[in-house]
Amino acid sequence: MVFRNYLITSILFFTLMFSCDKNSHNSVKQPGKEQNIEENVTVPEYIKISIAGETLPVKMENNVATKALVKALDKAPISYTASDYGGFEKVGALGFSLPTSNSQITAVAGDVILYSGNQIVLFYGSNSWSYTRIGKIKYNSLEELKSFLKAGEGDVTIKLSL
Repeated sequence: MVFRNYLITSILFFTLMFSCDKNSHNSVKQPGKEQNIEENVTVPEYIKISIAGETLPVKMENNVATKALVKALDKAPISYTASDYGGFEKVGALGFSLPTSNSQITAVAGDVILYSGNQIVLFYGSNSWSYTRIGKIKYNSLEELKSFLKAGEGDVTIKLSL
């Protein structure tokens, strides 16, 4: 009986203690605020993508994913490793997730795409899937793009910056 009272008292104590956290009022979601997390972020027209000392501009889309990406880039450049996949893309994990707004897209050479919320895909070919478009690499020719991306040459380190 004493143990049962102790157990009940302990449960009540911890429940009250954690429910009265000084920051608990901040964790309550307000209706309509979930999608507006990045509302004050301005997406620049271009960001930079660098591989092996070469840099090209990426014309940005304006969506929830790009706003979150720009917010992260505002703190520091992002580097990740990307690998060839399927003979038409370089893909790599960011190490964190971005919000998505997926739709059926036929991605083409130069497209920068968010896949599964945490992977950036750089296309040097074409593929159709449900993606979130991030932007488009500006290049002069397909040969230039493939050379820049080191298409078919294995892993590369990608650096994204403002």
